[in-house]
Amino acid sequence: MSAPQFSFTTTAEEVATAFASEIKGKNVLVTGTSLNGIGFETARVIAKYANLVVITGYNEERLKLSEEALKKDVPSANIRRLILDLSSLTAVRKAAAEVNAYPEPIHVLIHNAAAAIGPFKLTVDGLESQIATAHIGPFLFTKLILAKLLGGAGSATSDVTRVVFVSSGAQGMGTGVNFATMGKPDEGGYEAVDAYCQAKTANVLMGVELSRRSKGRINGYSLHPGVIYTNIMQKEESFPSMLALGMLGNDRKPTDNFKFKTIPQGAATTVAAAFDPRLNDIPGAYLDDCIAANDKVAPHSSDPANAKKLWEVTEEIVGEKFVF
Repeated sequence: MSAPQFSFTTTAEEVATAFASEIKGKNVLVTGTSLNGIGFETARVIAKYANLVVITGYNEERLKLSEEALKKDVPSANIRRLILDLSSLTAVRKAAAEVNAYPEPIHVLIHNAAAAIGPFKLTVDGLESQIATAHIGPFLFTKLILAKLLGGAGSATSDVTRVVFVSSGAQGMGTGVNFATMGKPDEGGYEAVDAYCQAKTANVLMGVELSRRSKGRINGYSLHPGVIYTNIMQKEESFPSMLALGMLGNDRKPTDNFKFKTIPQGAATTVAAAFDPRLNDIPGAYLDDCIAANDKVAPHSSDPANAKKLWEVTEEIVGEKFVF
């Protein structure tokens, strides 16, 4: 097969078709799979070829709707639901215990879930909602299911286990993660878009540091999915930020200030990060439009010292060391 060429308009379906042989036989866990989101579309196209797709959400009814829609679209799909609230460390531990009881390993873990870009909000653990849901919860979840992830490496259906973090071009904005407020949120200094940029920077740093610390056993990747009019952008609490950024107009519809992708186009880069074999030699890579684009990563999002510090600060917050 000749190497596929991808672009801005490439869809998740096209990427999955190109890498069907890579997806076949694999067990994949995707977080944040509500209808009308890129996580759902990611799960849908992977489910056509994978051995197992685990979909997650914090709301059981919404998760059931996603499962029903997936099975209707892909009758042959092997779908399993997992209740996972990434904003609660207790809930993360409960979900991880459930995954660890699965008979199968996990070959690919896709961290797609995110919190709304809205007003200052604390989680049950006293953490700022965006960084907790996009980074701290995923960090702990990855750590707790490490044996399941390593169990997938080197098996007949896998090369190296992959962990994918859905970041954003927003990683290039702002000044990077404020380590001082990660564990001790500062409501007075909070700004919704800045908090989003910090969370997305953390996603890129995690891809880099996870790859480094695993010494070849897990490849971490991060990506910019594009600007997409998804369910999270349509949330009421997100509207002021979307308006301020010029993404949505007063009519709450997408503006012409940005070049928007469709949901199928938006999920494409996630699928590429999860399965493109050309990425095997560049662990920690950041993708844009389905291809490696490390030149688009801001210095604060790729600095090895920042990646190391983020890891150590997060360990302190969750109260557990994440070692291989």
